[in-house]
Amino acid sequence: MVAKADINFQKDLFDAATNMRGSVAPADYKHYVLPLIFLRYLSNRYDMRKEEIDNLVKDPKSDWYASDEETQQIIKEDPDMYMSENVYVVPEESRWSYILKNAKQPNIKEILDNAMKRLEEENPDLEGMLPRIFQGSNLPAENVSGLIEIFSRDVFSANDERSVDVLGRVYEYFISEFASTEGQRGGEFYTPYSVVSLLVRMLEPIKGTVFDPACGSGGMFIQSEEYSPRRHELSFYGQENVTTTARLGKMNVLLHGLNADIRLGNSLLDDKFPDLKADYVIANPPFNQDGWGADRLSSDDPRLIGPVTDSSANYMWMQHFFYHLNDNGFAGFVMANGAMTTNQKGERPVREWFVDNGYIDCIVALPDKLFLSTGISVCLFFISKNRDGKGEYRERKNEILFIDARQKGSLVSRKQKALSEDEILEIANLYHNFKFNKEKVEDIAGFCKVSAVSEVKNNDYKLTPGTYVGSEEIEDDGEPFEQKMEKLRAKLLEQFIQSNNLQEKIKRNLEGLM
Repeated sequence: MVAKADINFQKDLFDAATNMRGSVAPADYKHYVLPLIFLRYLSNRYDMRKEEIDNLVKDPKSDWYASDEETQQIIKEDPDMYMSENVYVVPEESRWSYILKNAKQPNIKEILDNAMKRLEEENPDLEGMLPRIFQGSNLPAENVSGLIEIFSRDVFSANDERSVDVLGRVYEYFISEFASTEGQRGGEFYTPYSVVSLLVRMLEPIKGTVFDPACGSGGMFIQSEEYSPRRHELSFYGQENVTTTARLGKMNVLLHGLNADIRLGNSLLDDKFPDLKADYVIANPPFNQDGWGADRLSSDDPRLIGPVTDSSANYMWMQHFFYHLNDNGFAGFVMANGAMTTNQKGERPVREWFVDNGYIDCIVALPDKLFLSTGISVCLFFISKNRDGKGEYRERKNEILFIDARQKGSLVSRKQKALSEDEILEIANLYHNFKFNKEKVEDIAGFCKVSAVSEVKNNDYKLTPGTYVGSEEIEDDGEPFEQKMEKLRAKLLEQFIQSNNLQEKIKRNLEGLM
């Protein structure tokens, strides 16, 4: 499912971007295309504000009116006139008009790198967001010129009042399309639109603090802001471990007018927000990370409520999410299916602790093929510190809502499914009724059931919805097929080598008998 957009030329844009094929690896397309969109956006915002200021200094009714040209010029060149409206100052050689004028020059790649450099020099808080990678690339100058011409269309112009919104939507579109072409690698920075939409609809972030410690390109923040009926009543905090992905996320939130604090670092080993307590934690962390560095954690780490294991970071992520919730907070996150039933000694005790202490609110089993990065089914966990009836929520500490949505979704391509809007609303409404008791959640065989915590304990603490709703259960250890095949392949090759060595040994022994 592609990002929503009021544009009808997405395919033209993407086809033009992929003309770089042969010069740049497909996985690197985004590092050239997306910064250009961002540069165009910053330039447009600057041009729009500059025109506003030009009108203000000439308007006698304005607080900024000046009768002489010298004073007018001083006001127009004051950086605070831009920054006060969250507009970055764009120097002449970074403005789109200058870049377009020089698009056909043989040194256009150098001009672009210099434009990025000058923007960062003028605006220190953009440091690290604007890569200087064009001049050192194999991209032909004519391909770069072609990209500039694409983003010089009238619909992207500062003269078009829709341009800022359209650039944001085009950026989202490109992120989803690049993720699709990259397959498993794409899943590192992009969570499918329908999955994010379901998480957001179920959590209902309206006001307060939203935290995503595996924020990728920032999609969770964008949809959370769109969901909230009151603009700018949410504050966003995120952490991302991959430099280039963090850059995409920072550009994405700025393109959508969000004030998000995204920091670079490993969330599990170097928490950049140690004191943050959020109203909502929403995330799609990496699945089944092994060798993630469990031995580097201090035994008195305040996040720990149980053991950790280096063979999988799944339950360390859960402890991290839980730690960052305030006393009324909710967390909704994607998790590998294996987390619902794991008996690993470093994981099961934590699952038991969450169940025993009444923090598991809802589990949703999702269909397979929703994710670009893996064909396996995954699930959604919802944990809450507000299950004892505080505020508008009902008391439900001894209940857990199970939803089996494995039969939902439909194919939107040969390899990928998406949940429809109706399916998302159906699942979200069940959870809302469960939390607020607007309507009693009726058990639906094979789909949903509210089960007592005691029943979960009696079922060996299993959290698979099929165990409770009555549908056929499919065991899954949560390991992607590609990883399993690679392990099997390596093992088979090792056995071939052992077989060959054994044959040689037998052959030598036989020769010794003759």
